[in-house]
Amino acid sequence: MTRTLFASGSVFDVVSGEVWGTDVVVEGNRIVAVGRGLDGDEVVDCSGSLLVPGFIDCHTHVGLTETMKDSFGLARSVRPLSAVPVLRTLLGLGITTVRDAWGADAGMRLAVERGWIEGPEILVSLRQVCTTGGIGDHWSPRVGDVDFFGDPAMPEPVFDGPVEARAVVRRMVRAGADWIKVTATGSMKLARGVHDVQLTPGEMAALVDEATRQGGRGVMVHAHGARAAEMAARAGARSVEHGTYLDEAAVGAMAEAGTWLVPTLSVSQSAPDQVPAEAAEAHRRAVKLAVDAGVPIAMGTDNPVRPHGEALREIAHLSAAGLGHVGALRAATIDAARLLRLQDDRGEIAAGKRADLVLLSGVGLDPATLESRIRGVWRGGRRVAGG
Repeated sequence: MTRTLFASGSVFDVVSGEVWGTDVVVEGNRIVAVGRGLDGDEVVDCSGSLLVPGFIDCHTHVGLTETMKDSFGLARSVRPLSAVPVLRTLLGLGITTVRDAWGADAGMRLAVERGWIEGPEILVSLRQVCTTGGIGDHWSPRVGDVDFFGDPAMPEPVFDGPVEARAVVRRMVRAGADWIKVTATGSMKLARGVHDVQLTPGEMAALVDEATRQGGRGVMVHAHGARAAEMAARAGARSVEHGTYLDEAAVGAMAEAGTWLVPTLSVSQSAPDQVPAEAAEAHRRAVKLAVDAGVPIAMGTDNPVRPHGEALREIAHLSAAGLGHVGALRAATIDAARLLRLQDDRGEIAAGKRADLVLLSGVGLDPATLESRIRGVWRGGRRVAGG
């Protein structure tokens, strides 16, 4: 088996937060050695460059770019086919793993696994489950149910009560979901219900318990408001998504429970003219509260709220919001892997880990210019982007 030597460069050590001059050897899809004076069959010259682990986006929607524009006028096949260029774009940015927060089905995951299309590894949640009237309940007062996404691979997401909560988890698992995504508040984009609590504690607890029973799956909770986030944490949810209006009680509950925050700052920080100023400020304040309380934070973009090509800007937003350069890069690598329970396999440049690597020109850690610094991307030891 060919040994590829990444020679004469520097490596970002996510554990210490330091940059070290060292070599890295990859064999097959694994890193087999990190140290000085190593050798290999093929050499990648990393002089003047920095190797970082492949980035992980814990909240994206790879199949919604076109669907969000015109749900009525498009054939159902547009959703999976439109994901092909999105996945290629993300891989070119060094994003080697994504957790899709709804919209991708198990077929997209399989297409990447089998090499039919190029892209990051996809963990799917299928649909965003919700109670009647939630943002996953596609309904019109004129015609009633309007489900643009329903097919056997994308099961019915609406439930009411703890018994139906267990049933909706089972439907998603049957169709191949890796994660369960639930919406506990309204939508910032739709400008309604962001402080509502759209589940009862019993419903949330049933979702979490059933997901745990079903192979130890995690529950990711869309929650802009503090009370919904607090309820999710007390029920044992794995992560809170967005968290725009978190307060001290919410972050306290999250820290106590070990619930992660995936703040998706791109939603409020990338286009300030499209978001109320108070929401943008509240979002920054919420992240600062979470950091100070010790809530673990992982990177997620919520794209295509912003174009997928802007995905790495989320790391800069995290840095500016209080994580700093090192903390933001950790949130996009090892901490994201920890949220997804993949830390034993990826997220770090260390012997035995999967060879998901990004080669950056220069050795600085400032994330502001990441996308312009990418020299090459390797996923599972195979070069997938860069010259």
